[in-house]
Amino acid sequence: METDQVDAAAGALLGAYSSGVPVAPLTARYPGLTVHDAYAIQQAQVAAWTAAGAEVRGHKVGLTSAAMQQQLGVDQPDFGVLTDTMFLPEGVTADYGKFLQPRAEPEIAFVLGRPLRGPGVTVASALAAVDFVLPALEIIDSRVADWKITLADTVADNASSGAVVLGARPVKPDALDLSLVGCLLHRDGRLAGTGAGGAVLGSPVNALVWLANTLGQRGVMLEAGHVILPGSVCAAIPFGPGDTVSAVFDRLGSVSITFSEK
Repeated sequence: METDQVDAAAGALLGAYSSGVPVAPLTARYPGLTVHDAYAIQQAQVAAWTAAGAEVRGHKVGLTSAAMQQQLGVDQPDFGVLTDTMFLPEGVTADYGKFLQPRAEPEIAFVLGRPLRGPGVTVASALAAVDFVLPALEIIDSRVADWKITLADTVADNASSGAVVLGARPVKPDALDLSLVGCLLHRDGRLAGTGAGGAVLGSPVNALVWLANTLGQRGVMLEAGHVILPGSVCAAIPFGPGDTVSAVFDRLGSVSITFSEK
């Protein structure tokens, strides 16, 4: 894919953020779009955000469930970048209008205490780099109309990232078996989903290992203090204006966010 096409595709997605109008799938506009091209489009957007003053504060891993991998016909996850502008505090009503077609996912977030660089990262070395884990909600969103995405579409769209909400109770990772941590996901007080850490590649730690090694091959290191979202423990749920979404994790605590009426 030519550089001008990468820039044009990135510009189309960036325009969707500002206009609030989703775009047609990039794979329809560029039939030969590869995953390699898609990551170049993703990085072009990250470059635009950082040039405007945003700071990279972590990464997310997507497509960690067998069901989602089968749906998109892939056999491995993908990743996106988290900037400081994506983090929403608990206890404050979030602006629903900043999203196009959002959905919520409960996740077990890692906060790194020291840098982690692949390749060669193992479960042991990944856990040694983690300072603590937190209950989290990822608000996924798509700048592609009607969520009609292929793998290349979601990768180009920063792995369908939207926002992050972190709980406030840190837990050391050696205090529990992350694969066995159960979760109840609620929308406006009603149960909307259930899951456990094992839904994320067998354990969320495996997603952290994959990310560190994958980024390491690209010359990117995971930084101390960065937040890593390893993937959802259950299927994403849609929500609307005025809704409250909350997740309660066994032995890990809870996290919630309320969205504005408009």
